This record gives sequence, C-alpha cells and structure tokens, in this order.
Amino acid sequence: MSFLTAEQVVAAHKSNVEVLFGLTNKAFEGVEKLVELNLQVARAAIGEAAENTKAALSAKDAQEFMALQASLLQPAAEKAAAYSRHLYDIAAATTAEVSKVAEATAAETQSKFLSVVDSAVKNAPAGSENAVALVKSAVAAANNAFEGVQKAVKQASDVAEANFQAISASATKATQAATKTKRAA
Repeated sequence: MSFLTAEQVVAAHKSNVEVLFGLTNKAFEGVEKLVELNLQVARAAIGEAAENTKAALSAKDAQEFMALQASLLQPAAEKAAAYSRHLYDIAAATTAEVSKVAEATAAETQSKFLSVVDSAVKNAPAGSENAVALVKSAVAAANNAFEGVQKAVKQASDVAEANFQAISASATKATQAATKTKRAA
C-alpha cells in the first residue's frame, strides 16, 4: 500500500500555510477598504454637519428652518443607501475572493486525495474490492455534498443581493416621496 512521503506531507503543509496567509491578506484588504470607506464618510459627515449647522443658524424663521430640514432629508437617505451599497460591495468582493481561493484549494486537495486513493487501489490486496468501493463512494458523496453547499451559498448570495437592491430602491423612493410631500406642504 502506498503512503504519503515526508516530502509530500511537507509540501502539503507549505501549500496550506500559503493558502492561509493568502486568505488572511484578502481579509485584511477587505478591512482596509472598510476603514477607508468609514474615514471618507466621517470626513464628509463632519463637513456637511458644519455647513448644515451654519445654514440652520442663518434661517430667518421656523418655516425656512423646516424647509432646510426637508431639503436635507433626501440627500441624507441617498448617502445612507450609497454607504450601505459600498459596504455590501466590499463584503461581497471579499467573500468572492475567499470563496475562489477555497474552491481552488478544495479542488486541488480533492485531486491529490483521489490520486492517493487511486494509488492505494492499484496496490490493494486481493479481496479488498468492497473497501475500495466504500472509499470511492464516500469520496463521491463528499464531492456531491460540497457541490450542494456551494450551490446553496450561491443561491443565498443571489437572494441577499436581490433583497438588498429591493430594500435600497424602496428606501430611496420613500425618502423622495416624503421630501416631495414636505416641500408641497
């Protein structure tokens, strides 16, 4: 029966460590993008708060103040929706990168495992056909389960994306309608 050599084990561990560091780097890239987005939003919010405060303090009467407040409602909602979209895009891109690496790693690991199984099958003693069939069946079942999980994750991701788009569109429309109603009043 053929077993893995020390060189093969070391190479497998080295490959796994490289994958781990690659995934860690992808995660940090996502965090960096998130921090950058939050800094941009905070910087913009401080500037807008200063401008809005000056405008509110220069209002001549309550009606002008209320009109100013109404005019700020839609841009604030649009900015919140844009922020949510950027947040979602960062998370989706990071998840896609991690999934791509995980799928490639799983395919490579599966290929190596099947090669070990095939090698073991060739060197299997007579009468071990049932054990060989059981191992092959287990490998096929694991592959089918993995593919099923991948499909379910993709479907869930697609549903989440569609729901996010619908909620964003509804929020924007509701804010626009509320702004128009306040302006008309």
